[in-house]
Amino acid sequence: MALAASTASADCAGSSGACEISSGEYHISLPDDAQRPMPVVVFLHGYGGSGAGTMKNTGMVNALKSRGYAVIAPNATRRRNGNRSWVFYPGWEGRDDAVFLRQVMADAADRFGVSQQDTVLAGFSAGGFMVNYLACASPEDFAAYAPVAGGFWRPQPETCNGPVRLFHSHGWGDKTVPLEGRYLGGKQFQQGDIYAGLELWRQVNGCETHAPDRVWQDGETLRRRWDCNEGADIELSLFPGGHTLPKGWADKMLDWFETK
Repeated sequence: MALAASTASADCAGSSGACEISSGEYHISLPDDAQRPMPVVVFLHGYGGSGAGTMKNTGMVNALKSRGYAVIAPNATRRRNGNRSWVFYPGWEGRDDAVFLRQVMADAADRFGVSQQDTVLAGFSAGGFMVNYLACASPEDFAAYAPVAGGFWRPQPETCNGPVRLFHSHGWGDKTVPLEGRYLGGKQFQQGDIYAGLELWRQVNGCETHAPDRVWQDGETLRRRWDCNEGADIELSLFPGGHTLPKGWADKMLDWFETK
């Protein structure tokens, strides 16, 4: 069974190869005996990754599917130093990835019956940055956003549209995307401070105070939550470790998403 799951993971709902639309490609894996329309998690790969690579993370994919969610893993097209990434930073040339993701969702709804309401856009690293920028510009595109190891770059947006539901996960020891940010490309670009980005989201969500409504520890993971208004909640999950997707992320994220 494990071999079968791995083999099907890079397919188009069981058909060989990626799903193709006019603006690009995506992979999709459907849960067994799913109700239509089925909830969906769209997961954006990191710099140098691919949708097929995302689907090889069968631990995450199967955890999401076991709870009735379809999993979509699109392919980025922007190339830098031969590596694939997302067009998230203002002024970059390339495909309009926000439009592409809307087209992915419309195609998956038509072909496979995924919901266009019960939707989470998640992503790792460069994919996490893309999640933040799309949530900032077009928060209505997805019901919730779940970046891992990605926030904003400097200068970060002065404001965003909103409100949003946001579940941010980050490794305490992340050196690739440090919590405080860092310079890239000979100081051509600067990753932003994750805490500054969360401050922006609290302002966008109309939080009356910056102090969290709840602070707790889940094993070794430190968690904070802000319940600001209806459809405007933020959760921060700081886990021990570095630049990685933490173990158990899928269930923790869905527990948060399903608690509305």
